[in-house]
Amino acid sequence: MNRNFRLTQGTNFERVRRFGKSYAHPLVVLVVQPSAERQTRFGVVAGKSVGNAVQRNRAKRMLREALRTLIPIIKPGWNVILISRTPILTAKFTEIQVSLRQLFFKADLLIDNNGN
Repeated sequence: MNRNFRLTQGTNFERVRRFGKSYAHPLVVLVVQPSAERQTRFGVVAGKSVGNAVQRNRAKRMLREALRTLIPIIKPGWNVILISRTPILTAKFTEIQVSLRQLFFKADLLIDNNGN
């Protein structure tokens, strides 16, 4: 994922976690908050409950790659955090893509065919 699309500072993560709205799925949790910037930025997190460092890094890599395919159809002007859950380690990549699409649809962040 391009660095321009990343949330990088801890304060930004805290603000989104505290004031954002969350949407849950068994594989991942989506937390969104409107942003003053025109561009949507993303943060990917895997806590220690997911597993050891190797497993957490794998979960984050899979989430980033699934997210990369969705970036062109996500509405601009949001800060987004994706929090992986333990079952993501045994999920297939297509299941992760479907879960992200469902969460973004539920959060009304996908651009429809009319460009809205």
